Amino acid sequence: MALRKHHKIIIGGFSSFLIILLIANSVFIYFLYGQLQLSYNRIESDIRELKEDTQSNINTLTENLIQTKTTLEETVNSLDLKIGSMGQEMDLLKASASADFSGIIEDAIKSVVTIRTDISQGTGFIIDQQGYIVTNYHVMENAKSAGIFTYDSETYSVNLIGYNSNFDIALLKISGNFEKLKLADSDDVQIGEKVIAIGNPLGLQFSVSEGIVSAVHRPGPSGINAYIQTDAALNPGNSGGPLINKQGKVIGINNFKIGGGESLGFALESNYIENIVNEIALEKLNQTLI
Repeated sequence: MALRKHHKIIIGGFSSFLIILLIANSVFIYFLYGQLQLSYNRIESDIRELKEDTQSNINTLTENLIQTKTTLEETVNSLDLKIGSMGQEMDLLKASASADFSGIIEDAIKSVVTIRTDISQGTGFIIDQQGYIVTNYHVMENAKSAGIFTYDSETYSVNLIGYNSNFDIALLKISGNFEKLKLADSDDVQIGEKVIAIGNPLGLQFSVSEGIVSAVHRPGPSGINAYIQTDAALNPGNSGGPLINKQGKVIGINNFKIGGGESLGFALESNYIENIVNEIALEKLNQTLI
């Protein structure tokens, strides 16, 4: 049976639609392929650049490691493999001070200790052979745990015996027998005399700085004229350390510095240290220590 005219039109229209659809689909696929090819090319370029950057960084790191290794080897060789030697450290400490103190540092530093707590770090010094130590109270204030480190790298647990917050003095105790520092009569301190401060400024253990007495009987936080002014360098960590004269005796305990000023350190005079420590010892131990 022959197709009627309208049937032919329908079939022709459907065929045209299919042809157009196939053409459109081909164009879409071609366009999609082009986009995928461009994306692939970009990704390939990015990967190539990343490889080049990575290799460049590896090369730079390798060069730095080689240079660092060479520098370390040169440093070790220059020190003749004596790093960590207590004798060499002592020589360095002596060299940092003048001839006035070259024979004093070796003895004095044995009686200086580092104090580390869970919230701060400071310095102290032994005033009695049985292990009694003086430091600033603010070094121990609010601490939940603390330890004492001596110059020979020994570590000790520590007990807080008592303190005087007005003068920022604390008395501590560790177990053992030790060499002590003696206190001088601070009434005899002269303006202009040379002194050294031993402490742990900014965590640099057992550092020595030298200066002179700039003034005596300066007022402090307590309002009492009880402080020696010195231009010996004091920094955080020096708190509680000794200020020592050319006779190797303690004339003060390094207490504070004026912020914003240079060479303006202050130490509580030794006569006040003696009186306050003995007051604490009498109250807590029923004895005097100095």
